[in-house]
Amino acid sequence: MKTFMAGVYTLWSRELTRFFRQPSRVAGAMGSPLIFWFLIGSGIGKSFSANSGSDGGYLAYFFPGTVLMILFFTAVFSTISIIEDRREGFLQAVLVAPIPRSAMALGKILGGATLAFIQAMLFLIFAPLVGIHFTVSSLLLTALVIFIDAFFMTAMGFLMAWRFNSIQGFHAMMNLLLMPMWMMSGALFPPEGASVWVQMLMIINPLSYGYQSLRYSLLHQSSISFSISFGATLILTVFFFVAAVRVVSKPSLKNAV
Repeated sequence: MKTFMAGVYTLWSRELTRFFRQPSRVAGAMGSPLIFWFLIGSGIGKSFSANSGSDGGYLAYFFPGTVLMILFFTAVFSTISIIEDRREGFLQAVLVAPIPRSAMALGKILGGATLAFIQAMLFLIFAPLVGIHFTVSSLLLTALVIFIDAFFMTAMGFLMAWRFNSIQGFHAMMNLLLMPMWMMSGALFPPEGASVWVQMLMIINPLSYGYQSLRYSLLHQSSISFSISFGATLILTVFFFVAAVRVVSKPSLKNAV
């Protein structure tokens, strides 16, 4: 157990250290979502205000979607370090180290999830601008939802990144798959006004459940009950983490080169 925890801590702290040693990465991680939220919310907000489903207008509706964007892209982009570590030889050293492979997976995932969690929580300081105010209980619930969402998305990104040897290929996959997943989560528009086929895509989109639980914790509104959305997110978290541990544990030439 001591070896397991030492491996998890080492990899977790390494992810945080690498992030905070890059000031441009820190600034971009917070600045981009803020600009995106303000420009999208202000620029097209009036077009959606009638159907936004929020008393605070579209900026308030889009606030949970921006938090989800911070979580999703920070979590997934943090897993690019897997590809970098493979190319630099660090991953090979970890794989042959006397620690369980599950510790490596947990440490990397927990590190990315922590980064996403910190950035999303910092973004909450703008919540009062759109009429979102927290009590102690609502803030704790929001923090719990944010952390579970962050862990789930990082585990999903880890599973994807493990199969790539090229950062360019991983970026191409993100543009092709991940951006539509975020857009179809309900972050940009409510499912009630969408076409039937879009609604079906939103139902099968795993991000939709993370978004709905986040929307409930922030705005006390949701297209489905909180117990269903949060329960589904917990199930997805366990599924992707177990899948990540299994893929790491398989002896494969691709995993060692």
